[in-house]
Amino acid sequence: MSVSSRHPLQRLNAPSRGFSALVHIAGLTSFYFSFQFLALFPNEISESYGWHFQFLTIIGLGLATATFVFGLISDVFLSSRFFAWKNTLAVVSAPMEIDKALVVPPGFELDTMVDIGFHLAPAVFLLIDILLLSPPWAEGYAQAFSIPSGIAVAYFFWLEECYKHNKFYPYPLLEQMTYEQRVALFAGSALVMAGSTVALRAVYRRLW
Repeated sequence: MSVSSRHPLQRLNAPSRGFSALVHIAGLTSFYFSFQFLALFPNEISESYGWHFQFLTIIGLGLATATFVFGLISDVFLSSRFFAWKNTLAVVSAPMEIDKALVVPPGFELDTMVDIGFHLAPAVFLLIDILLLSPPWAEGYAQAFSIPSGIAVAYFFWLEECYKHNKFYPYPLLEQMTYEQRVALFAGSALVMAGSTVALRAVYRRLW
């Protein structure tokens, strides 16, 4: 993708070896230190089936890392193919913030800087990438609801599989719910994610 071929609503040049590459390098550096923290400070989750990828936050962090790897490759080689892959991942990898009291296991507390690395930093970097360094995505409202629904279903069955091995859920809230209540919770989460996707599209269009 050349600079001249970018979408007219995409005001900043991406991929590029300037600002775009700097954002992707900064994001990957932040993500690296977050994963390094998980490796250096193991806990019960570290030894369980599914590792920390039982947490939606860490899955989101992994997707954000993949997004920025593709983004940096597209910057270095000015590759339209990797740029397209980056844009696709960026749409689905923005993490959602939820009440930590419901989802953080007892005794698993993070200091402020580590917490920022896991929750705030990925959201900020992905928003910068989506709003400033990506063209408007073409997905319609059907995709806005089908993609979050697919993620919710896959994550639901992934947690159930982990429970078969570990005999506990990573989120204390799920321990207190019946199977039907968990289904309802994930269905509601899919709707919230879909609403966030639609809202983000609206922000993009209003901004540019």
